[in-house]
Amino acid sequence: MSGKDKKACGDVLDDWKEFFWNPRTREFMGRTGSSWALILLFYLVFYCFLTGLFALTMWVMLQTLDDYKPTYQDRLATPGMMIRPRSKTLDITYSMSNTETWDGYVNTLNEFLLPYNDSIQAANNYFCPPGQYFTQDDSDNVRNNPKRSCQFNRTMLEDCSGLEDQYYGYRNGQPCVLIKLNRVIGMKPGDGEAPYVTCTGKKYKVSKDTWKEDSDKIGEIVYFPPNGTFNLMYYPYYGKQAQVNYSQPLVAVKFLNLTMNTDINVECRIMAKNIKVDNERDKFAGRVSFLLRIDKI
Repeated sequence: MSGKDKKACGDVLDDWKEFFWNPRTREFMGRTGSSWALILLFYLVFYCFLTGLFALTMWVMLQTLDDYKPTYQDRLATPGMMIRPRSKTLDITYSMSNTETWDGYVNTLNEFLLPYNDSIQAANNYFCPPGQYFTQDDSDNVRNNPKRSCQFNRTMLEDCSGLEDQYYGYRNGQPCVLIKLNRVIGMKPGDGEAPYVTCTGKKYKVSKDTWKEDSDKIGEIVYFPPNGTFNLMYYPYYGKQAQVNYSQPLVAVKFLNLTMNTDINVECRIMAKNIKVDNERDKFAGRVSFLLRIDKI
């Protein structure tokens, strides 16, 4: 036997019952009614104070925000670039003889270019004077919102517009690839001169000390609009809320005589005075790389 006698189950149950409700002291779980009322009142006041403090903090913070322009934003020295059509791996590979392999690319381009139809652009956007930045500054406390956006008509892409050639060259082995420059609020690319796109073979490593590029496989390239330029009139960009109808300018790259039945690594870059494209840490900084392969059979 231990020094202390073990309590019987009935005694333990009685102790628990007395803990939950003691009829002699009229205590519930060790506290009287007034004690419970005081502690509940304390927590009610405490949490009301925290709620009010949080609401006040949020209200003060919201007073510092601008509905049309972010208060803080990363200052990107070099905007990224992207292509259309695109896949997860940025590969454009298909067989000319198998329409199912390139139907998806054509459908993607049709859907992407739909908002660029001339009729839609004429209805929603402004005909801007080309060759100069379309600046729309506010006048002191008077907001110049919503801001106008310049037209980018689908017909400007000419052979790559999908209007004359509904297959964008994919059927005959002369594919069109659309290039767009990512949006950065307030950016004025080119420093007064229109930036342009240039595409070449990308250098890639084949062994420890050997590099190779596929420029000899690319063949002739044509750009739309001419010279692959992004006209200055589409900049600066003021944000989605301020320019609700903004249409990103595009450059179409058409490959006229690619080497067939082989992988071709292509790199397109934006060329502008104030944009650097040699950042090896960011492969999308001012450039985009993708693989082209067209099988003739």
